[in-house]
Formats: sequence, C-alpha cells, structure tokens
Amino acid sequence: MSGGKKRGIGKQLAELHRWNAWLIVALAASGLILSWGAARGWLGEGRVWVKQLHIYIGLVTAVLLALYAPLAKRHLKQLRNRPRQKGNLAFVVALLAGWLLSGIVLWQIRLFPPHWANYALLVHDLSTWIGLPYAAYHSITRLRWLKKPERRAVRPDVDESVRGTEPGGLHPAGVPQPWMTRRQFVRWSVGIAITAAVGPSFIRWAGKASGVAAVPGGMTDGADPNRMLPAPDPLPDSTNVIGGGAQGRFRIYTVTPLPTFDSADWTFTVDGLVERPMRLGWEQFLKLKRAVQVSDFHCVTGWSVYKNTWEGVRLSELLAQAGAKPEAKYVKFYSGDGEYTDALSMEQAAMDDVLVAVLHDGKPIHRDYGGPVRLIVPQMYAYKSVKWLQRIELIREPHTGYWELRGYDNDAWV
Repeated sequence: MSGGKKRGIGKQLAELHRWNAWLIVALAASGLILSWGAARGWLGEGRVWVKQLHIYIGLVTAVLLALYAPLAKRHLKQLRNRPRQKGNLAFVVALLAGWLLSGIVLWQIRLFPPHWANYALLVHDLSTWIGLPYAAYHSITRLRWLKKPERRAVRPDVDESVRGTEPGGLHPAGVPQPWMTRRQFVRWSVGIAITAAVGPSFIRWAGKASGVAAVPGGMTDGADPNRMLPAPDPLPDSTNVIGGGAQGRFRIYTVTPLPTFDSADWTFTVDGLVERPMRLGWEQFLKLKRAVQVSDFHCVTGWSVYKNTWEGVRLSELLAQAGAKPEAKYVKFYSGDGEYTDALSMEQAAMDDVLVAVLHDGKPIHRDYGGPVRLIVPQMYAYKSVKWLQRIELIREPHTGYWELRGYDNDAWV
C-alpha cells in the first residue's frame, strides 16, 4: 500500500475516532441524566426530549460503525504486529455493538418479546459500567500533562530498547509508564460490573436463606415506613397459588419524595360520576371482597418482573359497587403523593385483570413499591399502574396523565 493511501486511511480513522469520542460523551451525559432518579421530576417533559436525543445520538454512532466497516480490514492489517492495540479495538467495537443492539431492543420495546428487554437492559447497564470508565481512562492517558515525567515516575526496570508506543503499555524513553495498564483496567472494570450485576441477586438469596424478610421484588430493604394496622390477612391463594412468586427485580421510580401513610387517617375514595360515592377507612377497605391473580409487570424503561401474585379488589367490581352513571366515560386515578394521576377508559377499566392491589406474593405491598394500595394494569406499561392509590374519580372527558402530559404514549399496551 502506498504511503499516500496509508495517510488517507489514517486520516479517515482519526476523524471517525474523534467523532466517536464526542458521541460517547453525549451518550454518557444524556444516559446518566435519564437514569438519575431526581431528574425524572424536575425535567418533566424535557426527559422525553433527552430520551429522543439519546436515541438519535445512538443511531449516529451506528452510522459511524457502518462507515468504519470498509476500513476495518486495512486497519487490522496495520495493527497485525500490535496485539494490544488490536485487543483495544476489539474491546471498543464489542462495547459499541452491545450498546447499540441492546439500545435498539429498549427503543423498539414493543417489537420484541417482553423478556428480551430484561436481557437488553442488563447488557446496556454492563456496557455502560465498563465502557464509561474505560473511555475516561482511554482519554486521560492521552492527555499531555499526564505524560510529563514530573507527573509520574518512569519505570526504571524496563529496557528502553523494548519500549513501545501504546498508552497503557510501554513508552519511549523519557515518557512515563501509566499507573495502570489497559488489561488491568479492563479486569477491574469487568469485576466491578459483575459484582454490581450479581450482588443484588446474592443479597436476595442470602436474605431468604437467613430468614430475613424481603420487600416485594426480593430487595432486603428495612421495615415498611407505612403504619397500616391491622395488616391484611392474605387469602390462601396468595401464599399457595401455583405458578406465582415474583421472578425479577423491581426498580424504584418516583417523581416525588416517597410518601408515608398511617391507617389512623388513611382513606380511599371513589367519587365523581357515581350513584353511591364511597369513602373508606383502612379497616373498611380490608373488608372488601378480594381476588388473587398471577400476572407479569412491565416497565416502559425496559425491565419486567414475571409471575407476580397480586391480591386485591377487582376495579370492575369496585366501580359496580359505586354505581357508574351512564355519562361516565373515563376513570381517573389519584396517587397519595398528591402529584401523580392517570386514567383508563371505562372499557379498559372493565378488564378482569385490572386490580386495586393490597398484597404482593402474600405480603403487604411495601411503601417503596406503591403500598399500601396500588393499581395493577398488567396489559399496559407500569406508568398506568398508579402507586399509593387513594382516590378514583369517574369523569366525562378524557384525562391526560402525568407522564402522558410529558410525552409518553396514551396507548400504553404492552
């Protein structure tokens, strides 16, 4: 290959590398904002815009990979005598592919089976936990000020004649050796990522093995801050149902500070366009006829918990008891946090599996997961399943819920 061609390819590779670096910075910034719990509240509708921006940047990254593909063979040929650089290249391409493929599944979540999203979210998280620190290390080791001899000591035990040129490896005479090689960094990153991924499962297992009470979803949180007495007695089917028992882990999302409730002043209201408005205290609510069902729980952000055993009052029976007026077209739900609302049509509310739940897997629903009472709409994404449910109002006109107002789809079917 002529020197001119080599320089041309080198220039193209350098340009792609530079663009890729800036795109990763933008992906990291937008991704961290999206995963930041506090940002869900104050970003409001802006969170949807950030999510769209994150998706578009990811698609541009895919274009860069496509542009790199025709150059890959010649690039590898240039690196044939540089195993460390080849390893770095393979690692970076694998990270980008993991990000992109898992991101596509999470973006087009409805086109894939629900359990795909759980695996995609795990891959996306692992790629992020490993990729972002690695990208930071990759950048820092190239900063000129870090390569100054006065910043770090040169290793005296290495023959200058065998020094290479790859950052993270051996350097030419007079240039210091990094405090950690790439290989060491990758090992540490993978170890930390696996610990982060496997650790919660081990903690849940250890909690069960030791008899420590677990919060629904398998997390060994502390005692429930809610003071709801007496505790609801589960029906036999809640504890002995065949096929039940949550499989997976709930993630805690909230747009407001987590509220707490006390049975002394807790009330549950059904009003609006009804013949017989209802206002129940805790003990009155527990006397309502309850049913048990096993259903899956899907969050629009990509995770799912399967085979949950829910016990509670069927919404259709609750509305029948209140007596819906003919002009009632929609059912509006109010969260006890004073902020969150959502709605279903009367037809959707009449589905047999829509439940006003009070127990999960035979135990009271923990405050962090929407207890003491929450709505469960299994056939729709979880933003329809209002947590801390305290009021149901039948209305004539459509209502735009909290997240729908901020850009989420009104059509929440899984």
